[in-house]
Amino acid sequence: MSLVNGLPAHVLLVHFVVVLVPLTALALVVCAVWPAAARRMGIVLPLLALVTLASVPLTTQAGEWLESHVDSNSLVRRHAELGDGMLPWAGGLLVLAVVVWWATRRTIASEDGDMDGAGAGAGGGRGTRWSAAPVRIAAAVLSVVIAAGAVVDVYRIGDSGAKAAWHDGYSKTASGGGDGDDG
Repeated sequence: MSLVNGLPAHVLLVHFVVVLVPLTALALVVCAVWPAAARRMGIVLPLLALVTLASVPLTTQAGEWLESHVDSNSLVRRHAELGDGMLPWAGGLLVLAVVVWWATRRTIASEDGDMDGAGAGAGGGRGTRWSAAPVRIAAAVLSVVIAAGAVVDVYRIGDSGAKAAWHDGYSKTASGGGDGDDG
């Protein structure tokens, strides 16, 4: 996809990444540190992360098309270089979203008791919950790290893109055409 309604697709698709990465990162951290939120979100968390991951290569591909259709300079090259680094962060968000979702489902299943009779009783439920605790702690710590990295990277990429797009594209003084005097 290179053009949408006559505009470069990258200019439009980038908004999905700019919104979805921080939103997914926030949802991931909240769900990782607050199990009740993870239970409420359920499958929505990994689905959100999947959509986020899918938006990154689409945006990057559209950006590569745009890069070949604009004058190349150091700012454009820097933005493209930074943009190539977003996919691993989005992948990390997806992996951790699946882990948090899985750990939450496992905890819910243990709290509901084993329906097949194995490990029935309070002890069985506590044992399963205890074995999920290290996974939840590791997922929470990794979620904070990956979420922070992803958000910082989106900021850096967006900042470099704005500089590349606008570095000589405006005047620092008003043009005088929009002074509001209609008469």
